[in-house]
Amino acid sequence: MTLTGTPPAVGTAVGPAVGPAVGRGVRRLDGRVKVRGMARYAFEQLAESPAYLHLLQSTVARGRVSDVDASEAEALEGVLLVLTHLNSPKLADTSDGEYTVLQSPGVAFRGQIVGCVVATSPEVARHGAELVRIRYDEHPHDTRLREDDPDLYAPDEVNASFPTDTDEGPVEEALRSSAVVVDQRYSTPMEHNNPMEPHSCIATWDESQERPTLTVYDSTQGAHGVASTLAKVLGLAQQDVRVISPYVGGGFGSKGLPHAHNVLVALAARTLPGRPVKLALTRQQMFFLAGYRTPTLQRVRIGADADGRITGLVHEAVEQTSRIKEFAEQTTVVSRNMYAARARRTSHRLAALDVPVPSWMRAPGEAPGMYGLEHAMDELAEACGLDPVELRIRNDPPADPETGKPWSGRHLVECLRVGAERFGWSRRGPTGSRRDGDWLVGFGVASSTYPGNVMPGSVARVRYGGRGHYAVHIGAADIGTGSWTALNQVAADALGLAMNRVHLEIGDTALPMATVEGGSSGMASHGSAILEACRRFREEHGESPEPGATTESAAAEHPEAKEYATHSYGAQFVEVRVDADTGEVRVPRMVGVFSCGRIVNPRTARSQFRGGMVWGLSMALFEHSIVDHRFGHVMNHDLADYHVPTNADVVDIDVSWLDETDLHLNPLGVRGIGEIGITGTAAAVASAVHNATGIRVRDLPITPDTLVR
Repeated sequence: MTLTGTPPAVGTAVGPAVGPAVGRGVRRLDGRVKVRGMARYAFEQLAESPAYLHLLQSTVARGRVSDVDASEAEALEGVLLVLTHLNSPKLADTSDGEYTVLQSPGVAFRGQIVGCVVATSPEVARHGAELVRIRYDEHPHDTRLREDDPDLYAPDEVNASFPTDTDEGPVEEALRSSAVVVDQRYSTPMEHNNPMEPHSCIATWDESQERPTLTVYDSTQGAHGVASTLAKVLGLAQQDVRVISPYVGGGFGSKGLPHAHNVLVALAARTLPGRPVKLALTRQQMFFLAGYRTPTLQRVRIGADADGRITGLVHEAVEQTSRIKEFAEQTTVVSRNMYAARARRTSHRLAALDVPVPSWMRAPGEAPGMYGLEHAMDELAEACGLDPVELRIRNDPPADPETGKPWSGRHLVECLRVGAERFGWSRRGPTGSRRDGDWLVGFGVASSTYPGNVMPGSVARVRYGGRGHYAVHIGAADIGTGSWTALNQVAADALGLAMNRVHLEIGDTALPMATVEGGSSGMASHGSAILEACRRFREEHGESPEPGATTESAAAEHPEAKEYATHSYGAQFVEVRVDADTGEVRVPRMVGVFSCGRIVNPRTARSQFRGGMVWGLSMALFEHSIVDHRFGHVMNHDLADYHVPTNADVVDIDVSWLDETDLHLNPLGVRGIGEIGITGTAAAVASAVHNATGIRVRDLPITPDTLVR
């Protein structure tokens, strides 16, 4: 198997002139309109005489609204509506606590929506919101996650429908008989998604027809999911809700499902029928209403024999969820099949607190879970006196330890070996042995993994428009990852055409059904649907179709998909420099080698891998949402105080991948790449910091104060 991923030289011609398209580094088809500012995102869509909504949010963490005085706001010129629980339309379905907006005076967390002001301009709406007087009966609250919380409970399942706990073999006996045992606790903090485009939407309620209809422009990773949710909550038929989302400025999971603000804007539009209502959350509001990664408290115990082969593994996680809606991060699932072990146990426990609802954030479960597991593996290597790369190679399982199924393509060992060579791992010295002036220098390594996912249900439509041009329709989203381009590449090859003869349309529920652009499943799910629809079109209409000929088809169920364990893998190598006096950490060099099946577009793929690695660096050194537990308030709720890497923090990132195709999962041979880049990176940074300083920092982020104490 060969290595690829070397970027084209500057000026190299890449584009849609000749096929085959798949595998070529085609420039983004939407790039020109985006850099010119011509791509309209949700809030920028044209709307006639729009009204603007400004939120009213609770200032207590738990309690009840006892009084609302909206008289001054309602008297303000330009204010069209002040909506609270006192005058809100009733919802048809209140089974989901996050979407049960303005249905009662109850307050479940600080920042919860308790009302809104709608006006003729954003400025008037904001001024009106400042004039509304709300009083509360405040109740005692609890926002602190504790490992010894007496009310911890086991959820029925964790995210993606995995079992909450697993128990395989006599793990305690295995640990007692091990030659070496690592038993440590690790923690990851609350972290918040901050996509470049804030969550935004425009809603228009139309009652002029026989049945009321709702049209929503939304910043979402899945238009069909938003439509089905709003239809259920509002009591509409799903075909009467249209959601349009052609361009999305990042999502990272936070836009994978609708949030409370979507329901609120729909309610406001319902109260002002025929008038579009617009809302763009502020950066501060996103910290309370758009989801976040739950903090985790992890305990990892690993035992090994004298040769470093794992005999027993226990991975336990404690996480928080909201009292109004459960979300269980699948943190320890990674330890069920990452390495060979004779016995293992994994578990998840939740604390229901007076906090906003956690949700998906890039590689939910895998990102925090791989920090705990891979950091423990680094400690095990040190305890065994083994090179960390060699330890991982020795514990590479020949088949999936959890199911016994054969791997569809596990090439972790090759990623480790190739990465070690590219990085210069052989130059790694003993702990604390390398210094360059005031800087302590260290090398670190960690493995990466992410499951290969295909979501059933996506449908594509192919239509011949005449003169050699085809239209391909699917309601998928492009959240900045390059789907506009990569799906066009798939369609062009499937039809045997140049890319400029295929017109792709996505991002609209008026188009055929598409699953959410999440779980690194977009290309496998949407691309497979397009591939099948194109195949059937050619089969039904031949090489000379009549103009208007159309075929619509769902992705065919792949016969081998359930027979194999399918995961992507990678190896991450990091060099850090730590200032010996101040504890400042710099990362001048990162190397990532990945095994992810066929790469449809190397240009956009490299961007995804790099973005994930940068986010892993951010997870290691910067990101931490700080809660003042006296008030249940995230204090650093803006990009001035919530720190993420800047250009100065990201230097040399070398990304490559193995040249492979995984036809066991889907006919395209692809596995998703959007999330694997973040998994393991933080552990590699922690490994390198320890190699440089001799200090173990088990609680993220690694900040200077943790190194100079």
